[in-house]
Amino acid sequence: MSESQTLVLGGGCFWCTESVFKEVRGVTDVESGYCNGQAARPSYEDVCTGRTGCNEVVKLVYDTAVIGTRQLLEIFFVIHDPTTPNRQGNDTGTQYRSGIYFTTDEQREVAQALLDELARDNAFGRPVVTELLPLAHYWPAEDYHQDFFERNPHQGYCMAVAAPKVAKFRKTFARLAK
Repeated sequence: MSESQTLVLGGGCFWCTESVFKEVRGVTDVESGYCNGQAARPSYEDVCTGRTGCNEVVKLVYDTAVIGTRQLLEIFFVIHDPTTPNRQGNDTGTQYRSGIYFTTDEQREVAQALLDELARDNAFGRPVVTELLPLAHYWPAEDYHQDFFERNPHQGYCMAVAAPKVAKFRKTFARLAK
C-alpha cells in the first residue's frame, strides 16, 4: 500500500544532500531548509552565524511503496561523514551537524536500529555522532537554495563537493536511481 512520509536529514550543506536525494526513486519531493533551532523563520545569514541552533537540512517526501526509511538512511550514511561533529569537509558550524529528524515512531525505530548497528559494527572506525530527534521546527530555505545543484552544476562548490556525492550515489545505489 502506497503511503507518503516525510523525513528530514542534516548531512552538511543542503545543496549536496538535496542533489543526491532528487535522484532517488520513490522520493517525490526534496526541499532544502532549516530545522530544530530556536529562531522562527531564520534566514541563511542567520543560520550561518551558528547562533540560531538550526541545522541545514533537506525535507524528503517519499512513497513507502517504492522506498523505505532504511534505504534512505543507508544512502544518507554513504554520502556524508556521520563521525564529525558540526562539520562536513570544509563546512564547519552547528548548522552542518549530522542529524535525522523523524516524523513517525516507525522512522525513529528504524533510525535507532541502524545507528545501533553502525555502532556495534564500528562501521566508520569512529563513533557516529548523528543526532536522532523528532522534527520540532522546519522552515524552507530561500528560493535561491532550492534545486541549486541542478541550476548551477558548474559552480565551483557544486563541482568539487556536490557532483562527487551524486556520482558516489549513482555508483553505490544504481538500483535506487530514478
